[in-house]
Amino acid sequence: MSSSSTNMDRINSFLAKFPRVELANIPTPLEKMQRLSQHIAGPMYFSKRDDLTGFAGGGNKARQLEYSFGDAIRCGANMILITGAVQSNYVRSAAAAAAKLGLYCHVQLENRVGDMPLSYHQSGNVLLNKLFGASSSTFHIGEDETAADANIADIAEVHRKKGKKPYLLTLSPTTKPLGALGYMRCAGEILDQLQYQKQPIEKIVVASGSAATHVGILLGLRLLGSEISVHGICVRRDKKQQTSRVKGIVRLAENLIGCGHIVLDSDIKCHDDWLAPGYGKMNESVHEAMTLAGTLEGMIVDPVYTAKSLAGAIGLYRQGVFSNAQNILYLHTGGMPAIFAYENEITEKLNKGLSTKHPNYKP
Repeated sequence: MSSSSTNMDRINSFLAKFPRVELANIPTPLEKMQRLSQHIAGPMYFSKRDDLTGFAGGGNKARQLEYSFGDAIRCGANMILITGAVQSNYVRSAAAAAAKLGLYCHVQLENRVGDMPLSYHQSGNVLLNKLFGASSSTFHIGEDETAADANIADIAEVHRKKGKKPYLLTLSPTTKPLGALGYMRCAGEILDQLQYQKQPIEKIVVASGSAATHVGILLGLRLLGSEISVHGICVRRDKKQQTSRVKGIVRLAENLIGCGHIVLDSDIKCHDDWLAPGYGKMNESVHEAMTLAGTLEGMIVDPVYTAKSLAGAIGLYRQGVFSNAQNILYLHTGGMPAIFAYENEITEKLNKGLSTKHPNYKP
């Protein structure tokens, strides 16, 4: 490899054998969060703006699906089946990718968040799925990944008997981790941007759910010789469960690309302090993160993933895990459409005296 090769060149050499379609508008910006950093009076925060990947409302799923759909096309699929939460960004992005590539799409929506109003089941990503032409069904068991995968496999078999060639997109921790490949590429992109900007980063913070993004960033960094630590903020499972999940998917990804065991167990860092009361549910730190991002940076973060991960990025400093002297990169994974499914709860909180708490308000 020549000395002039970029990190992206190097990472692409590991991934050349995997088919890929282009969906994301990349590279995405890497920006300083100046006003939020001043308000927190702690580290300097930067944001990798993967909410701006552009495709079908933006977000991290575009990078992940480039490899999944590359594999689907290689397999000769003419139909995509996917399972995920009602307001899943993954489902929405897959439905759009199928439309763009001329494939039929059926989505199975898992009801993981109880006691939500009718608007939650009709707006946001659910509405976009319909606009992208996907058919849908509901799976009422919200927290049984194995059962959800089995049910979507049964649906696929029905279509297979009708002569279709379905390709399944599931989130089981035993699934071939093609989505992680997209974030291995993102790791190379980040390191090239940091080198160009002459800006060192000590920590990266990312939402950790299915773990494809978390695993991809971590493995990509280690492949490129970077020791930047990656902190996953739990959005669905507790710290113990998520750490085990990340470790398992890391090993699958290492085997997939044939790089050997390069991620240490000690590299896997998960934090669940901002998870309660559970997946898709808001808490005060999430509301604070949404408000600070909006009023200080004009940035939208959602209650399910990005507000929790931003709350974690701020909270880890307040806990003493991060220091004032460090530069922290927050990976903004998107999710803006889901905001509208939480309209009632967000509006209620914002109406409780926001004007007098606004950081720009001067009495």
